[in-house]
Amino acid sequence: MKLPGQEEFEVSSACENVPTGELENGPGSCPSPDGTSDTDRGDRGVPTDPLLFIQLNELLGWPQALEWRETGRWVLFEEKLEVGAGRWSVPHVPTLALPSLQKLRSLLAEGLVLLDCPAQSFLELVEQVTRVESLSPELRGQLQALLLQRPQHLIQPTGTRPCQGSAHPREASHNEEAPLKEQRQNPLRRKLPPGAEAGAVLAGELGFLVRPLGAFVRLRDPVVLGPLTEVPLPSRFFCLLLGPSTLGRGYHEMGRAMAVLLSDRQFQWSVRRASSLHDLLAALDAFLEEVTVLPPGRWDPTARIAPPKCLPSQHKRLLSQLREVKGPSAQHGALAEDRHGHWPQAPSPELQRTGRLFGGLVQDVRRKALWYTSDFLDALHPQCFSAVLYIYLATITNAITFGGLLGEATDGAQGVLESFLGTAVAGAAFCLMAGQPLTILSSTGPVLVFERLLFSFSRDYSLDYLPFRLWVGIWVATFCLTLVATEASVLVRYFTRFTEEGFCALISLIFIYDAVGKMLSLTSAYPIQSPGSPAYGCFCQYPDLGGNESQWKKTEPKDRGDISSMDLGLVNASLLPPPECARRGGHPRGPGCHIVPDIAFFSVLLFLTSFLIATALKHVKTSRFFPSVVRKVLGDFSSVLAMLLGCSLDSFLGLATPKLMVPSEFKALECFQPVVHAHVLLPPTTQGLGTGPTLPGRGWLVSPFGANPWWLSVAAALPALLLSILIFMDQQITAVILNRAEYKLRKGAGFHLDLFCVAVLLLLTSVLGLPWYVSATVISLAHMDSLRRESTACVLGEPRSFLGIREQRLTGLVVFILTGASIFLAPVLKFIPMPVLYGIFLYMGVAAISSIQFTKRVQLLLMPAKHQPDLLLLRHVPLSRVHLFTAIQLACLGLLWIIKSTPAAIIFPLMLLGLVGVRKALEWVFSPQELLWLDELMPEKERNIPEKGLEPEYSLSGDTEDVSRRMGPLRRRGQEWGGPS
Repeated sequence: MKLPGQEEFEVSSACENVPTGELENGPGSCPSPDGTSDTDRGDRGVPTDPLLFIQLNELLGWPQALEWRETGRWVLFEEKLEVGAGRWSVPHVPTLALPSLQKLRSLLAEGLVLLDCPAQSFLELVEQVTRVESLSPELRGQLQALLLQRPQHLIQPTGTRPCQGSAHPREASHNEEAPLKEQRQNPLRRKLPPGAEAGAVLAGELGFLVRPLGAFVRLRDPVVLGPLTEVPLPSRFFCLLLGPSTLGRGYHEMGRAMAVLLSDRQFQWSVRRASSLHDLLAALDAFLEEVTVLPPGRWDPTARIAPPKCLPSQHKRLLSQLREVKGPSAQHGALAEDRHGHWPQAPSPELQRTGRLFGGLVQDVRRKALWYTSDFLDALHPQCFSAVLYIYLATITNAITFGGLLGEATDGAQGVLESFLGTAVAGAAFCLMAGQPLTILSSTGPVLVFERLLFSFSRDYSLDYLPFRLWVGIWVATFCLTLVATEASVLVRYFTRFTEEGFCALISLIFIYDAVGKMLSLTSAYPIQSPGSPAYGCFCQYPDLGGNESQWKKTEPKDRGDISSMDLGLVNASLLPPPECARRGGHPRGPGCHIVPDIAFFSVLLFLTSFLIATALKHVKTSRFFPSVVRKVLGDFSSVLAMLLGCSLDSFLGLATPKLMVPSEFKALECFQPVVHAHVLLPPTTQGLGTGPTLPGRGWLVSPFGANPWWLSVAAALPALLLSILIFMDQQITAVILNRAEYKLRKGAGFHLDLFCVAVLLLLTSVLGLPWYVSATVISLAHMDSLRRESTACVLGEPRSFLGIREQRLTGLVVFILTGASIFLAPVLKFIPMPVLYGIFLYMGVAAISSIQFTKRVQLLLMPAKHQPDLLLLRHVPLSRVHLFTAIQLACLGLLWIIKSTPAAIIFPLMLLGLVGVRKALEWVFSPQELLWLDELMPEKERNIPEKGLEPEYSLSGDTEDVSRRMGPLRRRGQEWGGPS
């Protein structure tokens, strides 16, 4: 579950680079899949241009039979025609020789340049291009006839290959209509966004020419030039490069150079606005100033450079051009944009104080009400079906897990039944009312620890637990509503990545620890049998003819190779399996007759299979195998497919592995078995029928006092204060993680509204005696990861780019409705093995912890310096300082784990709050520059420290783009406090 934005740690995606499907920062920005531009840059004074498809047609066959053949094409990257294989090469970064660019410049300087040519057809364009004084009327006629010949294209339908043994591509026929028909059927057309234009480059050697002929044409109105290009797009540019025969492939390379120039967004932006030959040559010179030269002998010229995962922002190239065009008047705004790499962003409305009581809550309600209808309509997508199945199984497993543990911790005061009912009611209500409905409410480890401590206190002092718990819940709801009223949620600005990673790592480790622990505990419920163990041995005993049981006798085995009929020194005894023994009229005897030794091993196999299959299928989405549609389905349904495979394997072998069991009806009494509940998490056995809660003798409404004194309702405020801190930290840290800018959420957050809903639901669950619920970090992250939206590739060679999350309320709502209806689905759910669900739990924990920067820095501790990856972080912060920061985080994580696992867990909420204090203290240890790369700046530092002093030195690798991304939150927060923008 790779989180967007946390990939920033790596060079390939760390900088404020733009995914190759979303070149929103430069000229010619690629439109989004729905046909709209990825940015509203045009509204800010920066024009956008259509995507340009460039095709190189080369003149071949001199002097016998001349023909035009398409040999290359470009959008962002180059594809070469591999004639022998009859296919296009994989898209790659084009490389050029400097002499070809220099010769092209000379040819354009001496040739014909037509800007805003009024030609409306290819014939008119050819007539315009051939009107040069150096051509005689006879040569002009020959050249016009040659240019009007139809080129041969490689138009290969999707999924087809050339016939075996064919060395030539399938060519367009030479009748009048077929080429245009094949153009319309070209699958490449579907890869290009609406509004795309074409550019054609014609190059080659022509023997009857005495001197080179060069022409560059920009059409005033783009026109479809018949079969000139393989895709029937309106052409904007036309370039002709012809000349006498020369040694080498001079004109071919010049044609490639012209095509590469046109595929460059900056050059394309310039020539679209050029008004003279001088402007055209100036654009080419600007391109030459930015080229990178590879020394000869240090690389293989035949090697093809794969396209990068992301492309650097085009802001600075564009802004420098704008400064040249517009002059000093644009200098100030351009510098401001160049400084940050982003255009000014509005301050986050969720974290602005209104100064009114419940002002933040009212703003959240108004803001989310505008999206409420779309929150349901946006869920009408097949991907949401996969998310529902995945999160539903994770939710009911979590409900059974915490229900069993809670029942053990409270001696049956709460159990699996209350866990299911509370999860369904609280979760569904939260999805309907919350500001961030992608959050999944669930019982969490820290809250369970607090429940256990509260019950132990009540038992030790002979207090009535549920009434005492009711008053604690009332006080917690009161404190949380007070925090909502005073807009305390704006304090989440102090939750930097240091705090988020510490909390996320703790919760992820709890998931991993519990998943592995439950699997290992299966050896207690299903012991592994070995020779010599007390439980080993089982034989089949037959009664003799007189009806007496077999008796001992002293004989030797008849056949030592026949173990099933081995003589055991008993009359009529053998080692037949118990079912076969009973079928033959015998009686199984021995301690191992009813124990299946394969269950423990097979459970481990199911556990690892579900984990590894889910991980592998998730990675298939970004692999090279299978068509893109298949990869997407396998990636979206990875967890569901892993569970189905595990269930099928379990059903095929038919072993009695522990299965998922849910309450099939309301029971009045549950007899808990501690070993099974605490370790294997099988459902408790039930006795007695009824319609009440787990604990007999109480109704669904908890009495306010019971046997407790009245003053206990006031004293409950003290533990409630600690729980309030825990609820606030748990809820808001999860909310901050889910609402990070890297997720590209369009509908905004709702910190105040979410906390309000949690407070109200906490009061409701306290009155009903149900477990307390708060945002579950790992399951919520898994929910968002299952709803990732990715672009369809709009140009050749670009990978899928992350577009955001499918924001809606329906998946969570359906999950919790199904959780409540699980009582009626028990006959189906009982076929799901628990080891499979433990494997999915392990997958969620590993995916969550592997997605944070903290994990990558821990890996650096184990790597020698020479083997460490080239990370941007290490370019700006000394390795010793990185290790020190990581060691401090590890110490805090270890301390949190120890406190959680000891009787001192009562202060766990204060320790979570202490993470913010530790992060504040780090400002005395690390410089602002180091903290900017290792973490984020605290609000006061962002406000008081000049931004210029925080920017790293210039780097050719694009590091300044990454610091621009990091400076974005600084600027936004400065605007929130009324600072300069």
